[in-house]
Amino acid sequence: MDAAREAAGPHSDRALLRHCVATLAYRGAKVLRDAPDGFADFALPDAARTPAEILAHMGDLFAWALSIARGERSWHDSPPRSWDLEVRRFFEALGAFDAYLASDAPLHATPEKLFQGPIADALTHVGQLATRRRLAGAPVRGENYFVAEIVAGRVGADQAAPRREFD
Repeated sequence: MDAAREAAGPHSDRALLRHCVATLAYRGAKVLRDAPDGFADFALPDAARTPAEILAHMGDLFAWALSIARGERSWHDSPPRSWDLEVRRFFEALGAFDAYLASDAPLHATPEKLFQGPIADALTHVGQLATRRRLAGAPVRGENYFVAEIVAGRVGADQAAPRREFD
């Protein structure tokens, strides 16, 4: 990793990655919040993943992202547990990854690879969960995310209220 590139301050690659992780947390929190009873097991035809399986995979993605950043590259497929446990595990994994990005510890992968792998994959899965919410009869309201209050380091389930939602 290029030290000069890393030291660029608030406009550094790490700062952008942290903003991407905060964006994922904001969008993920919106889709996960107030999920109806039984949503975790909502099934589509053709053996597609259930929301609980998708969420477990998202937690795995950020455990993997942290391992890549540390230079370990360790993957683990976790079976889904209860919805509440998986929601907590997802945000805890995001928090651990964000804390590493906020630290001075070296990145053992390029920011581009960290984005194109686990972060982009998780953004896709947030969209899958949003689609499943709609199909399950519990749609999530659209939002102008450009004006959303998304802040690097805010990576938990508690997020700012939407500024401009629409149907």
